[in-house]
Amino acid sequence: MSRTEHPTDLALSARSEVAVRGVAIDPPRTTVSLGSTIPLRRPGGAGPSADGHVLVDGLKTTIPLDPTSPYRLRGGRLVRTGPDGGVTDLGVEVTTVARPAFYDLTTADGVPYEQIARLHGDDVLATTVVQTCVRYGEQDRCRFCAIEQPLSTGATTVVKTPEQLAEVAAAAVRLDGVEQMVLTTGTSNGRDRGARHLARCVRAIKAAVPALPVQVQCEPPAPSDLAALAELRDAGADAIGIHVESLDDAVRARWMPGKASVPLSQYRLAWDEAVRRFGANAVSTYLIVGLGEDADELVAGAAELVERGVYPFVVPYRPIPGTLAFADGDPAPDPELLAEVTARVAEVLQAAGMRGADQAAGCAACGACSALSAAGG
Repeated sequence: MSRTEHPTDLALSARSEVAVRGVAIDPPRTTVSLGSTIPLRRPGGAGPSADGHVLVDGLKTTIPLDPTSPYRLRGGRLVRTGPDGGVTDLGVEVTTVARPAFYDLTTADGVPYEQIARLHGDDVLATTVVQTCVRYGEQDRCRFCAIEQPLSTGATTVVKTPEQLAEVAAAAVRLDGVEQMVLTTGTSNGRDRGARHLARCVRAIKAAVPALPVQVQCEPPAPSDLAALAELRDAGADAIGIHVESLDDAVRARWMPGKASVPLSQYRLAWDEAVRRFGANAVSTYLIVGLGEDADELVAGAAELVERGVYPFVVPYRPIPGTLAFADGDPAPDPELLAEVTARVAEVLQAAGMRGADQAAGCAACGACSALSAAGG
């Protein structure tokens, strides 16, 4: 189907535009610091980085900050500036998220809470429990990933202990009304790919805040160790993300050579076992638009995932400083392509009765890094 057969509404179009092109921050006119324009920011890491967290028409949204972007936030609205200096209000309300109170605290063993976990959107606590990855060597690294970069700036710690995470989670719920938590991890050498450390962390968090929904994210365990997925569920995890990023082997070989050594058949085994343990629409995977995959094939792959009970979380590739792709100058995708793929995948999700908002916790439940929520997915 052509793009013209899938018109998108203003909210989806606007979210797709700013997801790719970002927003510029006007220079401050007072003594207020530049960072106060978007108080909640994530400077680097494994996922969408160098982003500001805001609410666009009430929906959680991450926006790259780019001084060359024609989009700006003014008076709580998203506007576009033209080459002639004219300003167009796009009819979208934007609300910033205040810096959370728990960031001012320190753990019992002396680590600032902000180095242990961070607020995403207005009510999601997220952390990378192990900030190193066996695939981070230059020959194996995912080209869009900067998981180890925050270690060099002191923004985070290498390993978060279960006790630290439980302490921070309890404070974030108490002080800032956090409603869900996401635990991801760099890949380990073990057959479980880091799942068992995630399980220990989940147990500690659930002991401290039993009602807090938690999503875990890891690579597929080895086929001989799929029991690690049952251990995650038994520990109390409510949802799981097993992220493939692309279902095209040529794309995988170029963009994620280390992860491409894990065959897609192993992902499918893990997804099916995860759906058996967690249930349909409690298992998700990232699909990245802009890696060179054909749009029709990407949508067809998303439909295959939906049939398995796996939610395809469609996000754009973002050029993140510190990544191999950024150094090579790989551009972000065309916003129209992102909007088209997002709208088409949302239609598949709607037909299957799957919504990210129906998940207890996780990236799809948050929705900030994708425009799917604006398209009804």
